[in-house]
Amino acid sequence: MNRSARRSLAAALAVGAALCAASCAVPLAPGYRIVKESREARFVAGPAPELRIRSRFTLRNSGNSDLSFLDVILPEERAYGRRDLHVEVNGREVTPVNLPGEYQAEQSNARRIPLDAPWGRKQTRELTIDYAFASPEDPGARITLSAEAFHLGSRGWFPLPQPPKHVLAPYPKRPDRLRYTVRVPGDFVVLARGTSQGARKDGGELEYRFELGKADLPPYIVGGRYAAWPANRAERSTVFWTAQPLQGDPAAAAERILAAWKILEKNFGPLDKRIAAPHVVESAGVRGQFAGEDGPGAASFPGGALVNPAAVSLGVGSEEFLDVVTRALARDWFGEEIYPAPDAELGLGEGFSEYAMLVVEEARNGAAARRGRILQYLREYDEAAKDAAEKPLSMMRMDDPAPPRRIARAKAALFYVALEDACGEVSMRSGLAHLVSLLRGQEVDYNDLRAALEQSSGQKLGELFRVWLNRKGIPEDFRNRYHPAAAAEPRK
Repeated sequence: MNRSARRSLAAALAVGAALCAASCAVPLAPGYRIVKESREARFVAGPAPELRIRSRFTLRNSGNSDLSFLDVILPEERAYGRRDLHVEVNGREVTPVNLPGEYQAEQSNARRIPLDAPWGRKQTRELTIDYAFASPEDPGARITLSAEAFHLGSRGWFPLPQPPKHVLAPYPKRPDRLRYTVRVPGDFVVLARGTSQGARKDGGELEYRFELGKADLPPYIVGGRYAAWPANRAERSTVFWTAQPLQGDPAAAAERILAAWKILEKNFGPLDKRIAAPHVVESAGVRGQFAGEDGPGAASFPGGALVNPAAVSLGVGSEEFLDVVTRALARDWFGEEIYPAPDAELGLGEGFSEYAMLVVEEARNGAAARRGRILQYLREYDEAAKDAAEKPLSMMRMDDPAPPRRIARAKAALFYVALEDACGEVSMRSGLAHLVSLLRGQEVDYNDLRAALEQSSGQKLGELFRVWLNRKGIPEDFRNRYHPAAAAEPRK
């Protein structure tokens, strides 16, 4: 069963459960709810710095039967460098075990926490889960960690309690209020999601406290020893956090980045109301786009962009640096607000960020600039296709080798252009904004994109999706439409 089908089934089951619950107070299946939850992330300095994560839960058995274990999804061991796992239930240490074989393949990062006595209905259990992150093997958008700075994205770094293995078992949702703390050295600055509850000194550390409401997305954290520009934060200004003070006056670059941010908000909807303007934060753990650790690169985090030292060395006023940052900011919509399924991450996520670059370019410089960027994507596709064999876009993944990814990234951008040509500019962008708003915090795939655009435009897009996603090459009618000698067609 695919993800969209599972979502439909889950929705139908949820409606049925709600109707039954309205007529009777008897729970329909095993289950529990999270009464209280708190988290702590602590940066521990040293030659091999660590992030120590602690999560505490108060859980109440709200189902129709006793429970003998809990299943929890943990951060990927290798990607995050997770180690030193420690679990306690009601203050007693418990050793987690792997899930049975029939579940392990689908939930490889899940562990089962056995309970020493049956967990009776309406009873509570106190669960504490501790672990550390050190020397992550896959630094980038999810985690970066160095002696001077760190960041944790909004997914993957905290434990996720799972429902019992029953078709009607409800997912244990986060409580209405979630409090978390970030402990860092006293000279670190911290940016994180949520309402600030203040900070206090504790020896040589600072403890920042935050609260998330029910409608908030999961937390992210960015922290480090940085030089800030501007020194005194303006109400609506791009903020730079860099390892060394910026040379010259970055005001013009800051204005360009803020203008791009406003264009993205206008076309694809606002993000968190607490984010007045983006942060651009230097991070040595961010990889280059295709050149491993050496080339300029950026990653998104909600409300900003992480840029590596190679990108900063370009100069914050350079066109290449501004392009790298704008592309990363676009991923806040198709990467943070919603996130593509693994088999659509390149086609949807990377394609959207490139399409967003086109939207920004057109807003600044008009239709001729739009056409010029489309021709640039066609050239990039043709050049990349000379050096590697193309795979259909629907089969591409982010961990594929760089040469076919270059082909796919250019084609994904052109796929979005083809969709805009079919839907019209207004319908295309309103459809994308509606998709981001409707499925906020959820995983999306090509079927979700198609449904949103067909709804907004009234067009049938099945054949266009089939051709662009499953066939190699660029459709001839598209090439003819954007041939340099062809006259630009009127926009819808």
